Amino acid sequence: MPQVKIIAKNFMDMVASLPAMKLDKLYENAFICEAILRSLPPLAKKYVIQMLYIDVPITAKSMEEWVFPDGSSMHRVAIDRLIKLRIFTDTADRRRETTYRINPTFQTNLQKLLTLGEVLPREPMPSDITVRLPSLEDLEVYALEQWECFLLQLINSAQAERPSNISSSMMRILQRGLLSQREKGAPRLTESVFQFLLMDTNAQLWYIIREYISNSEERDVDPADLISFLLELSCHVTGKAYNSNTLTEIQKSWIKDLTDLGLVKLQQGMNESWFIPTKLATNLSVCLTDSSSRKQGFVIVEGNFRLYAYSTSKLHCEILRLFSRIEYQLPNLIVGAITEESLYNAFENGIAAEQIITFLQQNSHPCVAERMPSIPENVTDQIRLWESDLNRVERTPAHYYDEFPSRVLTNRTSSRLLVTTHGSGTDCRGRIRKPCV
Repeated sequence: MPQVKIIAKNFMDMVASLPAMKLDKLYENAFICEAILRSLPPLAKKYVIQMLYIDVPITAKSMEEWVFPDGSSMHRVAIDRLIKLRIFTDTADRRRETTYRINPTFQTNLQKLLTLGEVLPREPMPSDITVRLPSLEDLEVYALEQWECFLLQLINSAQAERPSNISSSMMRILQRGLLSQREKGAPRLTESVFQFLLMDTNAQLWYIIREYISNSEERDVDPADLISFLLELSCHVTGKAYNSNTLTEIQKSWIKDLTDLGLVKLQQGMNESWFIPTKLATNLSVCLTDSSSRKQGFVIVEGNFRLYAYSTSKLHCEILRLFSRIEYQLPNLIVGAITEESLYNAFENGIAAEQIITFLQQNSHPCVAERMPSIPENVTDQIRLWESDLNRVERTPAHYYDEFPSRVLTNRTSSRLLVTTHGSGTDCRGRIRKPCV
């Protein structure tokens, strides 16, 4: 069964893919330069700060001396990222030695940032206008609930009896890689959905944002403008309220789409309306290295194929329903069973046996996570065997010849085909033409 790989690239990879002119235009905003600086790897940040007040080119050999010999690989990664983002420009001097120089616009804005302080894209609203702002804890709960609701809509969108509440913009993004629209009937989950659900929250978010930016041209939106707004949003302060009237009409439509993802929370006052960025929005420009921590598992699988999930999440229940039979659900416990029928339904929907096993291993409950193996071997072996039952018969291309005038001519033509192909051939439908007499 073919599998589609989903690569959750960093948001900065989308920035680096912009044309040189649009990328240089982004650096005219000081807060975007700050967001770009925060996204860089630690060694790349060190190089930028170290060259911030140097106006002459630095040779590549000189920069190699800034790190120990065992850090050469990290050095190459840092230089490559800085060049792709056009923060560094590489040239060759008279001696044909490679030299690096920092982007002058980027350099000037960072110097102002260090001397004048932090530059905010817009000022927060005063507290006497905004009332009952959510706390940081409540805002984080809201963001996770919105994101979980979005994933539930993704899973339930393949069921005709459950109407989808996803906006048309987000539905088009899902159909690009996670849903396949059939001529008659509801959309169907693709092979890549389960792999998408296996990712952590930040990786899932970056994938959706990447598709949202890639789809912007179909909505007559410049990707550079959308990237600039997302970088601006990442520079806002989490939990602060910002006036919605300071946004343009197209930015207000973007805010509504981002609300579905849990990046912002909208509130309405007596005379004013405002948006509140969540932690998901302010972490857009943060490097991926700090977001790959393992989440605590919740699933226990027994040797009799019984499954126990200690969770209150509706999303977890719907994910388990994709490959198991849910028998009953308590407030904090989901009880089910892995059956042959439930797995065949999963295989028909494009979910592979290894994906199911990986999901169960990565989400094993702490009381069984330290076991080797955490999932009983008879269960994993049986899952693989049930999948192999579907692959016993292989399809190979073949040719079918028919509509011969008589049995005598059929035998005569067959013998000629075995001896020589002279005087015979096939028509546009693949049928054998009569040999010339």
